[in-house]
Formats: sequence, structure tokens, C-alpha cells
Amino acid sequence: MVKITRDDLLTLEAYAKIRKDFRTQVMAHKKTRKIPLGQNITLIFEDAVTVRYQIQEMLYVERIFHEDEIMHELETYTPLIPDGHNWKATMLIEYPDPAIRAVKLAGLIGIEDKVWVRIAGHTPVYAIADEDLERENSEKTSAVHFLRFELTLDMIQELQEGAALSIGVDHPAYQATIDAVDSNIRTSLLQDLSGA
Repeated sequence: MVKITRDDLLTLEAYAKIRKDFRTQVMAHKKTRKIPLGQNITLIFEDAVTVRYQIQEMLYVERIFHEDEIMHELETYTPLIPDGHNWKATMLIEYPDPAIRAVKLAGLIGIEDKVWVRIAGHTPVYAIADEDLERENSEKTSAVHFLRFELTLDMIQELQEGAALSIGVDHPAYQATIDAVDSNIRTSLLQDLSGA
């Protein structure tokens, strides 16, 4: 699968010149990788395009140009790129009002482990969450989680042959299901899977 190396990154000056156009391209690309689960949770499925954008933005906004700091950003974000047999997603829990958000996050502990994808005919695949660091404590969960969905070769093959893809979250305080993922999103997600 596509990986990002140091050679793929632009200098701050070069990035500044293309930033507006690149952002427009990435936002259009993200539309085929974003799935709302109910009113308050959004999954953004990452790939080399979204991750490269995130790295370039971090370098630009933070004015990072030292080689060791650039390498740190690469090491931080490249694990979010799927490797051919999985999907990786950023989960955003969104409540605009800070007071309501605090209450809701306290009631959603463990929700990151209750998100699933299902390929028709198979049992649901639950997310492996937050492998980089713990994002919740005994009082609340985080508003951002990083999820990985590991798929079997049979699942990948059946998806490529047209099997239905559904996705959802099943937590005592929050449930949402999409019985059939939008065809444009499904097509985009299939590009992440090599089956090898």
C-alpha cells in the first residue's frame, strides 16, 4: 500500500504555494471517506492523501523545518495509513455545547470499542482502538479516537465481489447503524484493500 516518506513532503515554502488548492482537493477526497454515525459521531477513514495533508498542515502551522521534528511527524501520522487488509479511521465525538459534551463524554466511556463494520454474511468486526495511547479514563472518554478494523482475506474478496458493507456503533448510551454504506464511500474504501 501507499506509504509516505520524507521525499513526499514539500518544504514550507513550496507547500504555502499550493496549500489552498491542495486543501480543496483533500476536502473533496474526504467526502468519500467520511461516515456520520447518528448526529454526534463521525468516522473519517484515513489514507495516504488524508495523512499527507495532516502532516503538511502540522509542518506548516507549527513552522516545523528541522529534520528530526519532520521525522517525528512522519512517525506519528503514518501509522494511520491502512496497509491493505484493514481500514483506519479517526472517530470524532461532536457535541457543540461544552457543558453537554462533558456530560456525554462521561457517559460514553468505552464507545471506541463498540464501533463495527460488517461485510454481508460475516460477523461484525469491532474496532481496535487507540493503539498509540490511552484516550479515556475512569471519568470520561476522549472526543477523538483512532480506530483500526482488521479484515480477513475472505471479507476483502467478498467486498470486491460486491458484498454489502454496513457500519455502526452499539454502546448502551449511543447506537447508530448504516445498513448499506454509500456507494461512493464504499468504492473509496475498497481502494484501501489489496487482499494480500
